[in-house]
Amino acid sequence: MKKLLIVFAAAISLVACQQRSSKTVGEQPVDPLKDSANFTTIRWIDSTIQDLGTVKEGPQVDIAFKFKNTGDKNLVIENVTAGCGCTIVEKPQEPFPPGQTGFIKAKFTTEGHVGTNDKSIYVTSNTKVNPDQELKFRIVVEKDSANNK
Repeated sequence: MKKLLIVFAAAISLVACQQRSSKTVGEQPVDPLKDSANFTTIRWIDSTIQDLGTVKEGPQVDIAFKFKNTGDKNLVIENVTAGCGCTIVEKPQEPFPPGQTGFIKAKFTTEGHVGTNDKSIYVTSNTKVNPDQELKFRIVVEKDSANNK
């Protein structure tokens, strides 16, 4: 019984050492969204709300929200999602160095969306104050009577 306990204790020690070793051997990538040392600030150049006016039903409409990294660390856009399937968003892939500007771009499908459309785009980044931000746009889509829609 004593030998069994010794073997069991040795096995636990070995596993614990291996787990600790695997965490300290190689540098783990830093997650900028969780490491406050990498937080930065963002300024939306025009606005976080856009009124795109009135368009005829049919074509896609391009939307762009311009921003600037106003902090002293790289700005990382972790995720960009749309509030619905009629809006297709583009997530910037590369970090934005301090002082650099960029865009959150999207396309809105007007087909089948006649009337007033209030839509949202959600952005998650490594910003200090508010890592989850909402961008909004409004567009009024009219039937295109010339094309019998």
